[in-house]
Amino acid sequence: MKEHKIKNALFSTAYLLPVEYFVYMLLSDNVCIEAQETYPRQTYRNRCYIYGSNGIESLNIPVIKPYGERSKTKDVLISYEQKWQRNHWRAICAAYRNSPFFIYYQDFLEPFYQKQIGKLLDFNFFLLDALFSEIGIEKSVCFTTVFEKKITCATDLRTIISPKSKDRGQFQPLKFPHYNQVFAHKYGFIANLSIIDLLFNKGPDTKDYLIECAGQAARRGL
Repeated sequence: MKEHKIKNALFSTAYLLPVEYFVYMLLSDNVCIEAQETYPRQTYRNRCYIYGSNGIESLNIPVIKPYGERSKTKDVLISYEQKWQRNHWRAICAAYRNSPFFIYYQDFLEPFYQKQIGKLLDFNFFLLDALFSEIGIEKSVCFTTVFEKKITCATDLRTIISPKSKDRGQFQPLKFPHYNQVFAHKYGFIANLSIIDLLFNKGPDTKDYLIECAGQAARRGL
């Protein structure tokens, strides 16, 4: 069976991206992130999902849209009026302190909850770059300079990967093999959470897991 790959892919920015993002990034030769869109609500752009003691837990970064509803993603600022960094880090620690690899990876992640970065797009990119390094993925990332509603020169994944997306077009739902999770004894396996769920539980095998998922998707035509 012929394996399918993506030459150019366009993604939205995302906070502590779900596993699905990384699978499609591995399948893509060239990765670009949308910076010029009008910033939408209730997406992965400023939220992620982790596995806590009560099941799925949402972590949201409060944002400031300097131009109101017309603000572009590149201009969206992070609000530090609330102590969201402290709250997010406490939630992450509570969820994963008993995972096999939390101690190993916490030192690279904790500084993101101690320093203040002005723009959401920058924060997400610095975090993505650090995750690439920890997982062992070599991937260059560019940003859009103009907004195009209909994309002709790249595969548009901006709305495909979304907590609300129902219409996936040609993209079939990915299959995620089970792996051990801290609270699986209470709620069972929960797939496609933030990449840190995979990283803290699989450690150095994270990249192999992503490659396996990408291979399955490529073989069935994405």
